[in-house]
Amino acid sequence: MNLAFNHLSVSQLMALAAILEVRNLSRAARLLGTSQPALSRHLAQFREALGDPLMVRRGREYVLTERGQALLDPLRDVLAGLERLSSPAEFSPARCERRFCLAGSDYVAQYILPGLLHDLALQAPGVSVEFRIWQADRYDWLEDGKVDLVTTMLEDTPADYHGRVLGEDTPVCCMRKGHALARQARISQAQYLSWPHATISMGGDKDSFIDAHLRRQHLRRDLKLAVPFYSAALSVIQQSDMLLTLPEHIARQWAQQADVCARPLSFIEHRFRYWVVWHSRIQSSPEQQWFRQFVFDHCRSSRFLSPGDAWPPNHTA
Repeated sequence: MNLAFNHLSVSQLMALAAILEVRNLSRAARLLGTSQPALSRHLAQFREALGDPLMVRRGREYVLTERGQALLDPLRDVLAGLERLSSPAEFSPARCERRFCLAGSDYVAQYILPGLLHDLALQAPGVSVEFRIWQADRYDWLEDGKVDLVTTMLEDTPADYHGRVLGEDTPVCCMRKGHALARQARISQAQYLSWPHATISMGGDKDSFIDAHLRRQHLRRDLKLAVPFYSAALSVIQQSDMLLTLPEHIARQWAQQADVCARPLSFIEHRFRYWVVWHSRIQSSPEQQWFRQFVFDHCRSSRFLSPGDAWPPNHTA
């Protein structure tokens, strides 16, 4: 690269481009809002640095030298590129063609993803989605770009990450409808500890608050099964006496389609917080801003976080 260009400012590049384009210092000065003597000084500096007059007089006009003509198109390209860099990127969902990676639980995949994809096809038909099962504390996926956005349960977002709260929910104890505890209005701690338990190991933290509460009393529950998927846990509790602690809105959804019911816990209070979370590196990306707003709005407008009124609707099996 010619060393003459090493210390040129953007305003100097614009001055050179204007001089070469209009080939008239007075007109170029008016276009740039500067004075003719200032442009004359710039032209003298360019000529000395480049070792070429750049433009020469022919009669009453100026014409470009071969070197001046050769510089004109590259200068236009450079200035146009700088303009694109300094201008906000325009984004249109209808014209977007890229794949986003969304992470969440298998519950999200089963109950949220179909409606989300339906709405996505209407708004951004060129966009595709890869869904990945979220594993607790795998924030390196967001940092490395393997995942764009995650929906999960958290107390708060870690450092260097951003998030928005989708909503809150309360824990309930889920069981098969024929279970002995299904006749109870609320589940006491003694009743809770009298039966075996299952837990869902993937996704957000669903029941560690229970174990922390029990440890403070030097107690523990009889944890018979840890399974990664909601769907597997549902099958297990329908065919056993195991109890499963999970958010109320999920239990309510299950009760509408499976032979299960849920009851509140009388011995502990807890609130789940649902988030969409992303990494700082994509905070300002127009495409990412649109996608996370789209996911956020869809989750908020769906029944994803709508546990409803009083729970349970009745206390009978």
